[in-house]
Amino acid sequence: MIHRRWYHFIPLFIAFVMMLAPHPSLLAIFVNYYYRVHDAPLRGFVHMLVIYTLTFLAISSLIVVLARDPGPVTGDKNQGEEGGDGADGEGESFLDALLAPPEGEAAHGPGRWCKRCSAPKPERAHHCGTCGRCVLRMDHHCMWLGHKCIGHRTHASFVHFLFCVTALAAYVAILCSTVVYWAFTHPLNIDETTPIHAISLALYGMVIAMVIGSFFGWHLYLITSNQTTIESLSPFWLLRHIPPLPDNADSRRLSNPPLEHELSFEQRMLVRDAHRHIRLYDIGARNNWAQVFGWSRPWGWLYRLAIGGGCTGDGRSFPRNPRSDEMLSRLAAGLVSADKDR
Repeated sequence: MIHRRWYHFIPLFIAFVMMLAPHPSLLAIFVNYYYRVHDAPLRGFVHMLVIYTLTFLAISSLIVVLARDPGPVTGDKNQGEEGGDGADGEGESFLDALLAPPEGEAAHGPGRWCKRCSAPKPERAHHCGTCGRCVLRMDHHCMWLGHKCIGHRTHASFVHFLFCVTALAAYVAILCSTVVYWAFTHPLNIDETTPIHAISLALYGMVIAMVIGSFFGWHLYLITSNQTTIESLSPFWLLRHIPPLPDNADSRRLSNPPLEHELSFEQRMLVRDAHRHIRLYDIGARNNWAQVFGWSRPWGWLYRLAIGGGCTGDGRSFPRNPRSDEMLSRLAAGLVSADKDR
């Protein structure tokens, strides 16, 4: 088990401060602009309500991501809430060591065994070297959220957090931009400090909205196509799922299934091109979103968008795209044909 030290939480502290830092300036704008200048406390109260509601939702999602286990592969004591890697050998029995496949053999197949965790490795699970454990449907390891993994049980809350932060930053940027415009057109009707607060917050909101919004847009694409970040950026993971290669007397260089280091440049290009088209777990955009956010009733997505949610299923098996088997068969035939011409 890898214990987090105090410096692992510095990025989380910075992220939390960045969420709360604009609020003193926002309060100054509300008092000086809406109350003293325009005498419109109700309008200022509505804006405050929206901003603090988005802030509350963002913090709520953040707490869920921090408190919930991203996806435990095993339920034993060695791999509990924080997880253990078993790398010291104490969690691996002699029988497990005998039954475990050797590295580079069956360890790369869909029904894999993690040598570092001394445990089975379910479909779409990955071992995180930083956390020292396997995580179900692991998306990525995030240093900004307490050095925790985003996985099967926290992906929905993580996306909800990105949405709330992006919406909050965009709302603040638009709101403060209107204040800046009014201050420049009515320079004698407002004090000197309020435009400075507004300009600073407008620029701050634009930067955060563009940075976090780009990340949020990327995860919208991943959810719609039912991919994780690891699966999207690792084209050679498809090799684990291709069917047995066709028997070809002229082709004896590839293992069955092939390993990444055995592939030639042409074969690597075949795999990369296939990776752009094969969506192994894509079962339709609506079903993909329902799988990640965990809704089953009509209009359940609206409820989940408001509070986040949790992925459906046990995180160990997932429905497949019915067209993926045919595309994987064509990829296998292409690899054999390219191998014969080497």
